[in-house]
Amino acid sequence: MKYLFSIVMVFLLGFSASSQNVKIITVGFYNLENLFDTEDDPMINDEEFTPEGKRSWTFDKYQEKLANMAYVISQIGIDQNPKGVAVLGVSEVENKRVLEDLVIQDAIKDRNYQIVHMDSPDRRGIDVALLYNPSQFEVMHFDTIPFIIYNSDGKRRFTRNILHIKGLLDGDTTYFLVNHWPSRSGGEARSAPNRIHGAKLVREYVDSLNAVDPNSKIIIVGDLNDDPNSASVKNYLRARTRIKETVQGELFNPMADYYRRGIGSNAYRDSWSLFDQIIVSSGLTDCNEGYCYYKAYVFNKRFLVQPSGKYKGYPFRTFGGDKYQGGYSDHFPVYAHLIQRID
Repeated sequence: MKYLFSIVMVFLLGFSASSQNVKIITVGFYNLENLFDTEDDPMINDEEFTPEGKRSWTFDKYQEKLANMAYVISQIGIDQNPKGVAVLGVSEVENKRVLEDLVIQDAIKDRNYQIVHMDSPDRRGIDVALLYNPSQFEVMHFDTIPFIIYNSDGKRRFTRNILHIKGLLDGDTTYFLVNHWPSRSGGEARSAPNRIHGAKLVREYVDSLNAVDPNSKIIIVGDLNDDPNSASVKNYLRARTRIKETVQGELFNPMADYYRRGIGSNAYRDSWSLFDQIIVSSGLTDCNEGYCYYKAYVFNKRFLVQPSGKYKGYPFRTFGGDKYQGGYSDHFPVYAHLIQRID
């Protein structure tokens, strides 16, 4: 049975009094912080995540990590939507196998999550992927957008490709782009061109879809390693920060308001960033037909917060340096509700 908002919510959303209810569906993103298996893959640099490696990554720790990640996923958005997250972009996963191990965990196995994954050339072997509930999303096509950048010496820097998926979100044609742009290693300014490149790739893809249908429904999720006000997001991806300014063909970034209020998804040196973002196209800011954007959130429940010590108040992560803490991730998940009017 579809989950229904009350008639009060319909008024809040600006629908007419003749409307009855709306359906809700939830999408999100979660950086799973180094979800590696315990085996050494000679093709990538994963030696630290083995039983003999510097992190002493054992089977028991791997199983605890899987259970922790599954529990978080099981909780995302359920206070407003008991069905939970229908589509979830993820990053920092080693391979498809770890995702197969994740989706059969007790906390989420009943949702029957399916997996979209393609290997990226990242030297550590970490990829992006998409988990989806087949009762709410049907994949029609998926592929990757190659992310090709070079170091100052002219050598290629191998990083994560962008995963793009076309599907039916409860019957509504929707495009997802899952990102994990290059880190700020070497300094924010020095590394900024790499993330600007990512923004250009995404913008080009968005423009190509809008050229065919200016009302295309596109959802961009990912760890961008930049904030909503960074040049990559604001100037090159051209994501608007206010929904009323999001005219046809433009993008709206609901995470900008959280960032303005000092709310982040990851912390470093006592400073919060909001690298994890959900950005939607103008086709999802118009509630006249099909699903549209309602509200976005940072999922920062108390159990996900480091309770004590040097990193008190930070996301409760799996490792502090090389010391195992048994937490969740160094990032909070983010998610958004989409709604559709029922006449």
